[in-house]
Amino acid sequence: MHLLDLLRKYFAEYGYWTVAFVLLLENAGIPLPGETTLLFAAALAFSEHKLTLWGVIVVGVIACTLGDNLGYWIGRRGGRPLLDHQRRVFRISEAHLARGERFFLRYGSFTVFFARFVFGLRILAGPLAGVLKMPWKKFVLFNFLGAVLWVSVVASLGYLFGSRWEWFMGELDDLQLVFAILAIIGLLFLWRRERRRVARAR
Repeated sequence: MHLLDLLRKYFAEYGYWTVAFVLLLENAGIPLPGETTLLFAAALAFSEHKLTLWGVIVVGVIACTLGDNLGYWIGRRGGRPLLDHQRRVFRISEAHLARGERFFLRYGSFTVFFARFVFGLRILAGPLAGVLKMPWKKFVLFNFLGAVLWVSVVASLGYLFGSRWEWFMGELDDLQLVFAILAIIGLLFLWRRERRRVARAR
């Protein structure tokens, strides 16, 4: 069965719980199609009115925040061996993991904020932050703000293009590249601003 047909079946039976389940597990570190699920839920909110855009956004933000926190504590308790095991089980490339570590080491907390927009990094952000022992209070703040931004943008796009869904899905790869570029630009901007702030404080 095609992914969208399967999602439509689950949305018909379970509604918002489908959004919650997929996004929570994806953000906890399991590679599920969270972005597609969120987009399709918002598109159905536009076309079939069984869900609402605001409902999808609220449920999505809560699920992403809880999932990332779950991933954080799994990474914090299990350490790098557990993360390596997770990578092998779910066939996450070592390159994605290495890229995530470079982002965290270079940009710190801002990585959590923008990680959702970078392909392959969304499912690793929570566990990796835990492994690297990022302070939890800082993680919670940036995680929540990132969830609000990512869910709002992605759900709004799904709703906006609900009437042109097939065309939109065909352009999704290009949009993901744009998201990734914007996220990296945002990381660079915030990192440079933080370095200037630290330099002025000395």
